[in-house]
Parts: sequence; structure tokens; C-alpha cells
Amino acid sequence: MTDYIQAWQCIGCGKIEAPQTCIGVCRDRKILMVGKDDHDAAIAELTLAQQHLKGLQAVLLQLAWSEPRHGQWEQNWRALQERARQWIANPQPEHAADSASDGD
Repeated sequence: MTDYIQAWQCIGCGKIEAPQTCIGVCRDRKILMVGKDDHDAAIAELTLAQQHLKGLQAVLLQLAWSEPRHGQWEQNWRALQERARQWIANPQPEHAADSASDGD
């Protein structure tokens, strides 16, 4: 769980004071800060989520723009299902892009 540190940041100069506000002429607002390790972990999770979204987008674009030839809808559907299953097993954006470009 992420621990927050309460501090105050000046709305004019941007300086940060903790654990209490400055007694000078600055106008402070309360902010919450997190430690570097928690921040780095959140960024890593965000990066992974963005990569997953790119992979999902590639699979969905292929599904959205695939148009099977007359009488081959089931074969096309099965191929799309297989590509989706491959992405689920290995959710990498490169994997989905490779599958989308190999052509059927």
C-alpha cells in the first residue's frame, strides 16, 4: 500500500515545506507526495498497462476491419479467435502486430 506524505507547496514559487507551512509570505496549498519506490512501481504498472492496450488495439483493429471472402466467414472467425488466444497467452504489442501483419 502506498504511503502518502502531507506537505505544502507554494502556489507562487513552487517550494515545498513539510511537516508544516512556511511562516513567510508564500501562499501554500496542501499536497500529497509519495515515495520514489512507490512512484516507480506505479510507473512500471502504467507502462505495462499501456503495452497491453496497444496489443489489444491491434487485435481489435484486425477484428474490426477483417472482411472474409464469400463463404469463408467461419475460417476467418477461427483465425481471429486463434490470434486473440495467442495474445492472451503472450500479451505483447509486438506479438499482436506480428499476427496482424502475417496475412490470411
